[in-house]
Amino acid sequence: MTLRGDQPAGAGVVGSDGGVGRAVAVAGMLAVADGTTFEGELLGPPATGELVFNTVLQGYQEVLTDPSYAGQVVAFTYPHLGNYGVTAADNEAARPWVRAVVARALAPRPSSWRATEDLPAFLARFGIPLLTGVDTRRLVRHVRNHGSLPVAIGPLEGPGAATPGELVARAAAEPGTTGADLVGLVTRRERLERGEGPVHLVALDLGMKESIVQALARHARCTVVPATTPAATVLAMAPDGVVLSNGPGDPAALPWLVAEVRSLLGRVPVLGICLGHQLLAEALGAATYKLRFGHHGGNHPVLDRRSGKVEITSQNHNYAVDTDSLLAAASGAVVTHENLNDGVLEGFEVPELAVTAAQYHPEAGPGPHDGAHLFADFVASLQGRL
Repeated sequence: MTLRGDQPAGAGVVGSDGGVGRAVAVAGMLAVADGTTFEGELLGPPATGELVFNTVLQGYQEVLTDPSYAGQVVAFTYPHLGNYGVTAADNEAARPWVRAVVARALAPRPSSWRATEDLPAFLARFGIPLLTGVDTRRLVRHVRNHGSLPVAIGPLEGPGAATPGELVARAAAEPGTTGADLVGLVTRRERLERGEGPVHLVALDLGMKESIVQALARHARCTVVPATTPAATVLAMAPDGVVLSNGPGDPAALPWLVAEVRSLLGRVPVLGICLGHQLLAEALGAATYKLRFGHHGGNHPVLDRRSGKVEITSQNHNYAVDTDSLLAAASGAVVTHENLNDGVLEGFEVPELAVTAAQYHPEAGPGPHDGAHLFADFVASLQGRL
């Protein structure tokens, strides 16, 4: 498996027993910029970031290595974390991209024949803190009531100890993801070739999960390129279709990418997923906005308006497309999918431009595979054009 691996790992020493050699948990705290605090036990260094919560029951490693979480602190609603350890086969990227991890309880040891490492050792290798013993029910209620907020995590004792007031001040100074261009941080640096077949796809890696690469390669020959690849270069590769991947941060902070996407429209069929969906909408003239606390989990019901079928989907996004602005700006745009929890736009098409977009994650990783047919459908539409 070839993953992006040119970003340096952080601190952490792995012992011969597969554990970290070995840090001892100290009293720690998560402080919110609004002054609210949550105590727990901390392994690892201090950190700041934008707090979100994820509702998956399994797949914590896939969540932690998803580049879309760059800049964020992830709290898991499922009460136990680390019970089946970590294996490289489950990585969505070569390293975890979260700023920090928050959980209710950490399993004392992994129990899986696939495990090659425990979760604390994995996080310590990259210098990512793990705060456990937190009342995550209270924490999630706070996020649901107040939205995604900047937070700071740090020790209350020992070297580098901070007071609750100091941690609140650090949280208030954290800028969050609004206006942040994080794509350049997570995109791969070199091209990658995967799969085979008569259909040739070029995929722009905006923070692309390995699960998406694998899904595309099952149906076509796929060339994955850095996000900085100009539209002219993409078109010179003579693709039958272009895929815009998932990725982190605020789509409104990526005007350089929007301009390149706009240059592709009408010249080649395009499929956008998650951030790619948002960038396609902006290239068509639509607006995006920040959700109160985002969609992060593996159980979101999405209605396919064309068939009337409801699919349970995996999702990870803090930003969304404004439906009214899309329909006003893009002639011929059709809403294809909507989230049944809150009505958020989950998919659209512009048939005249051969544009298809999905806000949810059809590749899952982790989560249900109800929407996996999207990749096969897109490739089948391209075969009809050959």
